[in-house]
Amino acid sequence: MSKIDELIRQLCSDGVEFVPLGNVLTVLRGKRLTKPELDEDAEYSVYHGGLEPIGKYSINNREADTVMIINVGASAGTVGYSRKKFWSSDGCYCLSHNSKLNSRFVYYLLLTLQGVLMSRVRRAGIPTLDKKVIENLKIPVPPIEVQQEIVDILDKFTQLEAELEAELEAELEARKKQYEYYRNQLLTFDDAGGGAMDNPRGAGDVL
Repeated sequence: MSKIDELIRQLCSDGVEFVPLGNVLTVLRGKRLTKPELDEDAEYSVYHGGLEPIGKYSINNREADTVMIINVGASAGTVGYSRKKFWSSDGCYCLSHNSKLNSRFVYYLLLTLQGVLMSRVRRAGIPTLDKKVIENLKIPVPPIEVQQEIVDILDKFTQLEAELEAELEAELEARKKQYEYYRNQLLTFDDAGGGAMDNPRGAGDVL
C-alpha cells in the first residue's frame, strides 16, 4: 500500500468528497493595464491571455503560489502557476487561496482537466472561457496531508522532467554540431582543376 493510500485509509475511510470548485475557491478576474502603464524595470510580471508575461508593473494584485487560468485568446483554458507575486490582467483568471486546499495540488489537478477547460472555450469571435465553467468543475478535496504527499511526488517528477529536457537539449545541440562538421567534411571535394570545392549550397537551401 502506498503512503497516499495509507493516508486516505486513515483520514477519509469513507472516500474523498467531490465538490464544485466554486464552492471552495473564488475565481478572481484581473484588471487590464494600458501599454503606457507597463514598465520593464518594474518588479512584477503582468499576465494577460497567455502564460508568458506581457510586461511588468510596479505593484501586484496576486500573491505568490497562485493558480491562473487563461480566459481569452488562443491560449484560453490553459492552466498556469506562479511561485512569485504578479499582476493579473482581465485575460487571466486566478484562484483564491483556501487553507483546506494546497494551491500546488489544485494546479496539478487542473492540469488533468485542462482539456475539459479548452473544450468549453467559446470560439465565436475572440476565444473566451466563461467563469462559470471553472466554478462548476467537480474537484476532489482529500485531506491536506494527502494533497501534500501528491504535490511532493509530482514536484519531484516535474524537476526530473526539466533536468531530462535540459540534458536532451544539450545532447541535441552537440549532435547538431557533429552533424554539421561531418556534413561539411563529406560534401567538400577536391576540384579536378586543383584546390577544393566546397558544397555550393547552404544547409538551408532547397533544391
